[in-house]
Amino acid sequence: MKLKDNYNGALQMSLNSGFGAASTTTDVINGIDLQGKIIIVTGGYAGIGLEAVKTFVNAGAKVTVPARDVKKAAANLDGLPNVTIAQMDLMDQESVIRFADEFLAVNNILHILVNNAGIMWVPLQYNNKGYESQLATNHLGHFVLTAKLWPALKKADGARVINVSSYGHQISPFNFDDPNFLVGAYETLQGYGRSKSANNLFSVELDHRAKDFGVRAYSLHPGSVLGTDLGRVAPMVLFQQMGTHDENGEIFPEVAAKLKNLEQGAATTVWCATSPLLNNVGGVYCENVDVAVLDNGDIEHNFADPATLYGVKPYSVDAGNATKLWSLSEEMTGILFPVN
Repeated sequence: MKLKDNYNGALQMSLNSGFGAASTTTDVINGIDLQGKIIIVTGGYAGIGLEAVKTFVNAGAKVTVPARDVKKAAANLDGLPNVTIAQMDLMDQESVIRFADEFLAVNNILHILVNNAGIMWVPLQYNNKGYESQLATNHLGHFVLTAKLWPALKKADGARVINVSSYGHQISPFNFDDPNFLVGAYETLQGYGRSKSANNLFSVELDHRAKDFGVRAYSLHPGSVLGTDLGRVAPMVLFQQMGTHDENGEIFPEVAAKLKNLEQGAATTVWCATSPLLNNVGGVYCENVDVAVLDNGDIEHNFADPATLYGVKPYSVDAGNATKLWSLSEEMTGILFPVN
C-alpha cells in the first residue's frame, strides 16, 4: 500500500477517534502496551510533558528526558521508574548534538521522539548563532535533534516523531524573509506563531520524506491548559488584552472552567504517539485527540472560549512552505538531514 502524505492538508479530516477535548491520557493509553519501547520527551519534566512521561512509563516504556534544568527535572521526576535524565539546552546547538551522540552511544533504536519543550512570551533574545530564541528553541533545536537521532528512529521499524505545536500557529505564518526579526519590529506572539507554524511544516515534510522508512510525524495543539510553565514570563497585560484575566491579574472563573487540566492537555500527545488509528496516517496536525480540520477562514475564534480555538491554517501544511523550511533549517543550522 502506498502511503499518502499531508501535503496541502490532504489528510486534515477527523478520524472519528472516539475521544474529545475532555479525554485524558488515561483514556487514550487504555489497552496500549509500551513494554520494550524507548521514548524521548524534551521538556518532559513539567506541564504536559511531565504528564506524558508519567503515562508512557506507566504503560511500560523507558523514557529519556533531556533537560535544560537537570536539578528541576530530577526533583519533578523523582520516584518515576525507567526514566533517564540528561542535560540538553535547545538554544545551544552543540548541547543538542552532544545529547544525541550520548543517547546513540547507549541506544541504537528510538521508537518515539516527542519534541515537546518550548518557550513563549519571551522578550527579544538570540542564541549563540544569532537566531531568535523562540525559533531556535521551538523549531531549530528540535530539527537538529531529530536529524541526529534519525539512525535510531529508522531502526525502530515504526517510529513516530511528535512535534508539540499550538493553536498559536494561527497568529502568523512562517516568515521566510525575516525569520529572526532583523528587519521588522519584534512582537513576541508573532515570534511564537512563526515557530509553531514551523513545527507544523516540519511535521509535514518529515513525514513526506520518512514514511517510506516506517517513520511518521505529527504536530498537535494540546489545547488551552491550566498549570503549565509556558506563560511564566508573560506580562499580565497580554492576558488582559486577550480577555482572559481581570484588572487584578486574576483569570476569569468562567475562563478557567473551560481550560483543560494536565491529563487532558497531554492526551493528544499520547494519542499521536501511540494510536493504531494513525498507523497509516502522518504529517497531520491534531487537536482534541483527533486530526484537526482545515481552517479556511470560516471558523469564528474567541480567546475567552477555548472551544472555538481549533483548526489548522493551510499555510502551515503547505507543500511549498514545508520544503522551503526544510532547506532553510539545514542552512541555518549547518546540519544536513538526508532522509535515507
